[in-house]
Amino acid sequence: MNKQQKNTGLTQGTTRGSAQILDGLAASAAIIEKVRIAIDQHVASGGRRPGLAVVLVGSDPASSIYVNAKRRDCERSGIIARDIDLPASTSEVDLLSLIDKLNTAPEIDGILVQLPLPDHIEETQVTNRINADKDVDGFHAFNVGKLALRQPGLRPCTPRGVMALLSFHGVEVRSKHVVIVGASNIVGRPMSLECLLTGATVTVTHRFTRDLEQHVRSADVLISAVGKRQIVDSSWIKPGSIVVDVGINRLDDGRITGDIDFASAAAVAGWISPVPGGVGPMTRAMLMLNTAESAGLKIDLPYQPHATG
Repeated sequence: MNKQQKNTGLTQGTTRGSAQILDGLAASAAIIEKVRIAIDQHVASGGRRPGLAVVLVGSDPASSIYVNAKRRDCERSGIIARDIDLPASTSEVDLLSLIDKLNTAPEIDGILVQLPLPDHIEETQVTNRINADKDVDGFHAFNVGKLALRQPGLRPCTPRGVMALLSFHGVEVRSKHVVIVGASNIVGRPMSLECLLTGATVTVTHRFTRDLEQHVRSADVLISAVGKRQIVDSSWIKPGSIVVDVGINRLDDGRITGDIDFASAAAVAGWISPVPGGVGPMTRAMLMLNTAESAGLKIDLPYQPHATG
């Protein structure tokens, strides 16, 4: 990437309509390759391959698809996946006991418990039971708190993946106005912290926000993470802005779509992420990166923004 390309941000994207595409498949493949090289070098010098425990409770079809994709990414990255599939009837006590065992298992560097969990299990209890040093999802209160204090450790995968996706394509967010639609603990809130860390001005909208349209129209960077189709009307999007669609919605015919109508938004935006093929692969790539880092490896990624906020 030359200096001119990095300054304009017009690099490595392809076009559909007028917008450049934020290609999560290409970016995630580059990151996973970096992780793989670092792990193979670590093993060649006598080190142990990182181990990731992947815990699935129940048989939710969407969760099963996501977990299987994560397991394939482990194979691509050179990470040993320990698959633990539990029935939906598993009690909270038994799940917490399993986590306690994994916390002390020396061959396990990262623990992933796929969400959502059955209704009888309190998710916060589970995410905070995982040792913060093995919390490769980045959901533990300690890790989110470190991000808030500008001391990032293991960072939530989807927000970190969004930042890496933008950085991979040379798209800068520093000094830009970022509007985030959705304030969930998994995406919206830590996403705002990631953007602050890179020097952006951030507005977070949520279900109590008045006049969502006004906020969206002011966005240089729009990140929608609600999981509700067309919560943002494409006519609200500022021409030439950067649109990142984190939402996942399954249509009646089985296809997956985002929060924003892609075709109409792509005719207005400068950059846009597709669904699928945008943020989803980046989330999984960050899981691989977090697992390698939790094992003590230092991954030299050119596609990560520097903290300036």
